[in-house]
Amino acid sequence: MTLTTVANQRLVLTGDRERFKELLRRRLLECGWRDQIRMLCRDVVKENEGSNISIDTLVTTVTPRARSLVPDTVKKELLQKIKSHLVSQKDL
Repeated sequence: MTLTTVANQRLVLTGDRERFKELLRRRLLECGWRDQIRMLCRDVVKENEGSNISIDTLVTTVTPRARSLVPDTVKKELLQKIKSHLVSQKDL
């Protein structure tokens, strides 16, 4: 197993993965990312108004832009917290 796999399993088993996901959700909501994505989805739906756009198509279209809109500060904070947490785990 790779170190990434072991770290991910550790986070899942301890329940810390959910804690980090919740932190990410809060930060994205605080910085307005969620509202930006909502508007982006509306724009994509309007552009495809004549055709029925499926959820899968919407997700495929919006995902790359949504990922690029995540603020660097949020990414850095989350990465730092995960690193600190994993370093504090002595038996990893």
